[in-house]
Amino acid sequence: MTEDYTTKTSLKCKKSAGPVAVTIETERGEGGALSSKIGTKFAYAKFNVDKAQATANGGRVLETSLTVAPNVKLSFKANKGADLGVDYTNGNLLATGVLDVVEMSKFSTTACIGLPSGFKVGGDATYALSGKSGLSALNAGASYTHGPMFASLASGNKFSQVTLGLLYKVNNDLSIASQTTHSGDVVCDFQGLGCAYKAPFGTIKAKYGAGHTVAASLIKDIAPKVTLTASGSVNASDFSSFKYGLGIVM
Repeated sequence: MTEDYTTKTSLKCKKSAGPVAVTIETERGEGGALSSKIGTKFAYAKFNVDKAQATANGGRVLETSLTVAPNVKLSFKANKGADLGVDYTNGNLLATGVLDVVEMSKFSTTACIGLPSGFKVGGDATYALSGKSGLSALNAGASYTHGPMFASLASGNKFSQVTLGLLYKVNNDLSIASQTTHSGDVVCDFQGLGCAYKAPFGTIKAKYGAGHTVAASLIKDIAPKVTLTASGSVNASDFSSFKYGLGIVM
């Protein structure tokens, strides 16, 4: 419902240089100006540099992780701020914790467990450490998979609303999905209806969203390890609002 729909023109190049992977991403902005960012990732023993990136505006992004025990992984992410995280896995259980180590403003945690019946249930919470301290966010969600059918239900804004997602795999080539939001103020708020079709010449995706917006995209391998994504969107009541996007990954 969200991936492969773009209004940007971009080129992403990936290349391995021995044990190091290098990625260069370039986007065309308004007026035709090009902006690029370059990143890399590599691993040494149990220590991983998942992303080390320099952006066009002089910013820097660093994401690292370290396995400290068979079921425990520590992570550190720095961009405009810095977060220290821990991931714990045990069978079908996954739990995380993230602490803002720059401003010490909040601590976030999530937990999810998969059940043999096809259900997955989980939740997340955020506790504010500065200002008006206390529980600032609390939500839960669940999903169920049975054959070609997938359904998910997730709360938002401290359980004041829920989002229902449905996916039905008609066959190996065609899938249909929908998303709606429900709350005390609005019984049913339509978010979108979409489909994906694997045609002989590439994957076609289309959706009709809130605000009478129609969007479509084509994902096609135009050469070995080269993927083209072409996308367009328009408001059904205003065709002058048409926007397009083009992306190449190689």
